[in-house]
Amino acid sequence: MQQRNADRTRMRILAAATEEFAARGIAGARVQRIAEVAECNKAMLYAYFGNKDGLFDAVFTAFVDTYLEEVGFDAMDLPAYAGRVFDYFEEHPEHLRLSVWYRLERPEGQPLDAILAVNRSRLDDLVRAQRRRAVPGKFAAVSLLSLIQAIATSWSSMNPEYGTGVPSRALRRRAVVEAVEKILS
Repeated sequence: MQQRNADRTRMRILAAATEEFAARGIAGARVQRIAEVAECNKAMLYAYFGNKDGLFDAVFTAFVDTYLEEVGFDAMDLPAYAGRVFDYFEEHPEHLRLSVWYRLERPEGQPLDAILAVNRSRLDDLVRAQRRRAVPGKFAAVSLLSLIQAIATSWSSMNPEYGTGVPSRALRRRAVVEAVEKILS
């Protein structure tokens, strides 16, 4: 019974921290607010995660794990991958905000193992596909992956001033997939 309560507390802390970090970033997040939303005390938060940076690392690693599980990666079908990335961030805008905060506030910090592993895996898959000539080699693998991810998340980061000029989700998704197809042609 004790372990289950600890797991539930940890999950409540991670959920509250995800919300707080997505809204305010690492610097703006407050441990006290996270503890209040998670219905625990700050000491419990520190016991589980060490400090605010450790908590952010746990939140971001959990996001990466969820993202990988839902989106996957297939170097042989990059347009479909781009469509899944688009769908994921349309459905989880808080995770896109976490990514932005991570890049803004940790540009030269200690890289997270989860990020290093996923990037290495995707780039290795792309290089192998390019060597087999299944994926065009006109862009280096890192450039190609960067372009695909930028295209897939471009609508999520549009200025709100576009307002009614923004097409439907289905049309935005189709534009993402077609743009990646063009890059590969």
